Amino acid sequence: VQPVESGGGLVQPGGSLRLTCAADDSDFSIYALSWHRQAPGKQREWVGLINSRNVTNFAAFVKGRFTLSRDDRKNEGYLQLNNLQPEDTAIYYCKYIHDRTGLFSWGQGTQVTVSS
Repeated sequence: VQPVESGGGLVQPGGSLRLTCAADDSDFSIYALSWHRQAPGKQREWVGLINSRNVTNFAAFVKGRFTLSRDDRKNEGYLQLNNLQPEDTAIYYCKYIHDRTGLFSWGQGTQVTVSS
């Protein structure tokens, strides 16, 4: 199953966006959702992860600005981006990871652009 990201867009510095990672999968609740981003000319980097038990972890650069949540009834996970800065401009990807086997798939990404 390939996840689908949505919610990206253009926002001014200091603004917020909520990204969604959705998967058409009856086993959604046993998957972890790992978020990554890739800025132009840079390697893809890890942003944060929420596992099947709602435990979250974030990269150091997040500094409390982002939050992760999920709604297993809707088969959706959310990355809330707050206080966005130009350096957060990137394509944001969701990695859909089976919590037990580690098998995973990537979404196609959603573009986040932070600019005045």
